[in-house]
Order: sequence, then C-alpha cells, then structure tokens
Amino acid sequence: MAGRPFIYRFRNDLRLDDHAGLTVAAARGAVVPLLVIDDALSARLRRSPRRAAYFCGAAANLDADLREHGSRLVVRRGALESEVLRFAQESDAAGVAWSAAYDADGMESDRSLRAALEDLGYAACIVHDAPVIPPEDIATVRGDDSRGYRAFAPYFEAWTARRVKSYESPLLLQFARLQIESQLLPEAGEFGSSRPADAAGARRAQHDFDEFLDLRAVEYAARSRVPSADGTSRLSAHLSFGALSARSVVRAAAERLANPLAIGEQRRSLRLYLRSLARRDFFAQLSWFNPQTAREALQGKMQGFPWSRSHPMLDSWRAGTTGFPLVDAGIRQLHETGWMHPHVRSVAASLLCFDLGVDWRIGQQEWDRWLIEDDDAAATGNWQWIAGVGADMAQFPRIYNPERQRRRFDPDAIYVRRWVEELRHIPVEAWRGAGGDSRQLTLALFADRSYPAPIVDHGRAARHFLRRYREFVEREN
Repeated sequence: MAGRPFIYRFRNDLRLDDHAGLTVAAARGAVVPLLVIDDALSARLRRSPRRAAYFCGAAANLDADLREHGSRLVVRRGALESEVLRFAQESDAAGVAWSAAYDADGMESDRSLRAALEDLGYAACIVHDAPVIPPEDIATVRGDDSRGYRAFAPYFEAWTARRVKSYESPLLLQFARLQIESQLLPEAGEFGSSRPADAAGARRAQHDFDEFLDLRAVEYAARSRVPSADGTSRLSAHLSFGALSARSVVRAAAERLANPLAIGEQRRSLRLYLRSLARRDFFAQLSWFNPQTAREALQGKMQGFPWSRSHPMLDSWRAGTTGFPLVDAGIRQLHETGWMHPHVRSVAASLLCFDLGVDWRIGQQEWDRWLIEDDDAAATGNWQWIAGVGADMAQFPRIYNPERQRRRFDPDAIYVRRWVEELRHIPVEAWRGAGGDSRQLTLALFADRSYPAPIVDHGRAARHFLRRYREFVEREN
C-alpha cells in the first residue's frame, strides 16, 4: 500500500505552495495531480466569462508549475465520481485527497464522492485548505453538539487565538512518474468565454499580495472604504480559486503587525485587514454548519419574510442606471472588471433589498454572473448580512442612504466620474454638499436625459420597508 501513488484532485485550490491537501496526499504516497471538469463546474464557469477565463489561466499556470516538478496536471471531463474512480483504477492509486467545499452543493458532492471511493476500498481524504482556521477547529461546543458561531465578534476573538498552521513541506511533496493519458487543459472558449486571463494563477496572486503588503496595507484603515483609493487588497479572486494560500497571507500580515517598529496607523490597518480575512473564514464556517443558508435565511424569524422576486426598476439596478451615482458606479465597475469595491457592494445591495424590496437571492444570482471570484459561502454570508436575515445581530436592518455614502466616501466624485460616463462633465465643486443635508440629492444631474433621475425616493422607500419588517417580526414572533 505504501508504494502506491495517491491522487490529489484539484478544484478551487490551484497552487502548490502552503497547500494542506497536497501535504496530506504526499504523506500517503507519490502524488498524481488530477483535474475533473464535470457538469457542475462547467455550468458555473459558463455563468461568468471572466470567471471562466481566470480558472483556465490558473489551471494552465498550475500545470506549468507541476511540469517544473517533473509532473503535469491530468485533465478528465465527465461525471465526477465515475471519472475519479476510473482514474484511481488506471493509476493503481491507494486513494484520493481533495480540498473541502463550503457551499451546500459542494459539500453534498464531497460526501457522495467519499462514499463511492470508500465503498470500493480507496482512501478518501477531504482536507480543509481554503480557510485560515478549519471550521471544526473553532466551533462552539454545547454538550454533544458542535456548531459554528453565528455572531462575528466572539468568532473573531476565538479566531485570533488560534495558531495558523503552515503546510510548506517541499521534501514531502513528491510526484508520481506515471505515463497516463490526459485530455487537453481547459480553455476559456470551452465555456463560452473569449476573455484573456492575464492576471490569473499562483505567481500573479503572490505578486499582487506582495505589492499590497508593501505599498497599501499600511494605509488600509484610512483607504479601504474609499472606492477611488485602491486601498483594498483585491485578492478575492485569487483566494477564491486557491491561487494564493489564505494562511500565508495571514502569517505575513501578522508578522508585519508584530514588528516593534510599526507605528500606530500601520498596526490599526493590519488589524483591520486581518479582521477582513477572519470574516471570510466566518462565512465559510457559517455555511459549513448551516448549509441550508444557500437557499434560506439563517435567522429563523426571517425565513418567511415576503421578499419580492421582481420590481419595475430591477433592470435599472442591474444595468447601473438607478440615478444614484455611487450605486451606478459600482455596478458598472462590476460589469467592466468583474470586481466591485466592497463598501459599494454593501450600498448597492442595500438599495436592492430595502429600497426595492427585492429578494437578496436575486442580487446574489445577478452578481454571480459578473464576478470573477468563486466563493458561494462568502457570497451567501455577505448578502444575508446586508439583507438583515443572516449573522448580523442588529435589531433592525442597516439601510444605507446611497447619497450620504457617496458624500462621505467619494465627496469629489472621483470614483463616480471614473465609472459613470454621463457624469464626467459635472465639475468637482458641484458634488460637494453639506454633510447634514438630508435631501436625496443636491446635484443638478437631471437637467437633461443623459442620466436618469433616482428610481425611488430613498427616504420613503426605507420607511416603508421598515414598517413591513416591523409588522412581520411582531406578527410571526
């Protein structure tokens, strides 16, 4: 048994460095790298052309790295279980390891594949690689019942107390020298995409992180919520596809934080950045222990809330023509780049859920078409948080006034004018309104028809939603 190879099935973990799953596989035998493109993966990549391009680029870069180690990425297409079982037989492998999924469908697929392998006598190892801290390592325990945290503050306290493991073990990472047939590497055109993937893969991910840590991380506290400042790490796609280890990111940031020469603002920035990475783990463990949240609200009191599935202005929201400049800029940035500034995401999602009363799942599905990143657990957790049906324990939903948010975080409309072409001619002075002014907009943006008037009266819509919310909660609970 010890002399037989061990398969590692890649999925959303397209790198070799600091890789928990590869380490587990290598401890059991020489590794045979496998990538299976099944119907579920193919359908997901077809939904987002940019996501498809990124995945294919990252897979090609992984194959190049494997070839430097005398191996290669073996590609198979077909039903997941049958392809993995067939490959295990062809390679005379002792078993298969792969990284755990954290969305409901992925977790069910993991359970089914493990059962199929074990029924035929193969070892099956599902490994936590994506989170910094695995869900079971940070669960609450009540009697015999182990469950995840539902509030972020105590979770973050527990998260910061855990040691971050490292899986840098190059001497253990040996690949099998087998002559096994492989299909062609995936290409973007296979999934209906013609986009290039210049910024994909482990090497680019490491470059982007190093650049952020060296140049922008020390100002994260001051600049991360300013959409024009490029103050965030922009690592979401790299992390979601596992082209970069979240553990290595946390260790590097924590090392900078521990530097006795770091000044107060740098320390504050690094702490806030670590908090943002912990939130990613928080949503992963939330989905791990509560997979039903993929389809229903985490909060039981909100599971029957009558969200609308449509609205006359829904297409305006989708197109970035809401008449609220900050929201429209964010949605157009998403369409143009496959990424949207995190705080602007919150404001745009608030407008959909509270001003239009549209189901948060409609918004999640819409953004899934455009985002490069591929992280269902984080998407669900964030959308439920904003919609007031998830882990956020606020007494009432947090409703953003989109114009106040624009005044606060984009007072000179640098971000807005970058992404909303119709507003580029408006001089800077016209965007500066009094901070206490409660009017919906102070700008004369609607003199002509080139830019739409607001699709709703925000104040009236927010009050209407809060009445509905209060009446529902009192009636149902």
